[in-house]
Amino acid sequence: MNTSSEEYLLPGSGVSINALPKVSLHDHLDGGLRPATVLELAAEIGLELPATTEAGLADWFVSQATSGSLVDYIKTFDITVAVMQTHDALARVAREFVEDLALDGVIYGEVRWAPEQHLSGGLSLDQAVDAVQEGITAGIDRVAQAGISIKIGQLITAMRHADRSLEVAELAVRHRDLGVVGFDIAGAEEGFPAGNHTAAFDYLARNLFPVTVHAGEADGLDSIRGALFDGRALRLGHGVRLAEDIEIGREDQENTYVTLGPLAQWVRDREIPLELSPSSNLQTGAIAAWGDDILDHPFDLLYQLGFRVTVNTDNRLMSATSLSRELALLTDAFGYDLDDLEALQLNAASAAFLPLEEREELADAIVAGFSNA
Repeated sequence: MNTSSEEYLLPGSGVSINALPKVSLHDHLDGGLRPATVLELAAEIGLELPATTEAGLADWFVSQATSGSLVDYIKTFDITVAVMQTHDALARVAREFVEDLALDGVIYGEVRWAPEQHLSGGLSLDQAVDAVQEGITAGIDRVAQAGISIKIGQLITAMRHADRSLEVAELAVRHRDLGVVGFDIAGAEEGFPAGNHTAAFDYLARNLFPVTVHAGEADGLDSIRGALFDGRALRLGHGVRLAEDIEIGREDQENTYVTLGPLAQWVRDREIPLELSPSSNLQTGAIAAWGDDILDHPFDLLYQLGFRVTVNTDNRLMSATSLSRELALLTDAFGYDLDDLEALQLNAASAAFLPLEEREELADAIVAGFSNA
């Protein structure tokens, strides 16, 4: 399902959420393929798939990803990664990735992916990054022909269960003026703390290179501490389980109180952005402590308490979603209005791994777009 083509309207106003200018910070390249592209690339390499139609394959990805476990969720990537092992395949997927974001009203997006997982076809790490950048440039050029402007940066990801993080950090810094804007670390969280990769994080810090770290998704507060203090992360990838450090009590039937633990206080006071992905968080069981429905997601709690929350898709294929759909889900659940959606996009703009002047331009574009809605 290509949800970027579905229109979502803001209740009561008729404003198209799709048409609003948006910023996407947490979106995986190997989680954003079009089902048709998976079918075609798989046929080229003789890879057997669990379904033979676009609709059937789209449904399979969602059903497999909705397991309540990050480990099981990650297994769906065996297929997408398998079809992304050549220069042409990487370039195509990256180009279509940009096109789909642009069609959904995204004006700035960061695409994260792990080059170390795309070498079985003979590419080097640098060649893989160049292939993705070629696709990104082609996508930007193609949507520009339709009068659409979009900016895209690569986030180079290292896998936390592997031992190549320093090499991947060096790769990211090597390409910092060639389309790469930051570094990420991903994969199964539990048992693989950020502290296992201090050499990489030390290198990135010495080179003043921005870092985001997956944390507070499949593991709890310790993973967030590790991301901040071992990884020196400027943003938290997901970070939803930070809500475990927030106590909600009741004084009487009408009044409640909220107490922030030291970690939650630290994150809020320093305005460290949270890259929240509501649909994905439901699928992986990241919010199991609070429930299994979007209404149970602590997103609104974090937003109302003043945390720097941002809205993201994580993996559009596995969640059959788009950024507009995620915003629509939150709007329906929590009664957000146009001002709330604007605030969330301004949060994302301020968190982008861009120079200050470009972040300010991004914020101006958001304000202008919302003013004209």
